Amino acid sequence: MSARSHTRRDSADQAKPTGIEIQLPWWSIALPAIAFAALLLLILNPADAHAASSEPAVTDILERLRAMLSLAA
Repeated sequence: MSARSHTRRDSADQAKPTGIEIQLPWWSIALPAIAFAALLLLILNPADAHAASSEPAVTDILERLRAMLSLAA
């Protein structure tokens, strides 16, 4: 199997820009834009971010577990 050899381009051809066109799928633009908008909304209204609440959910679970264990004993 023979391989094709590379041909040299004219210097006049090198000066002309080639029309390379890159096509992206729609979701490659939409998903980062949606993620950026969601993060921006969380920054603008941090009360909607439940992870930033004053009492974490882990504390609530541990309190309920302790109460259940004290009832069982």
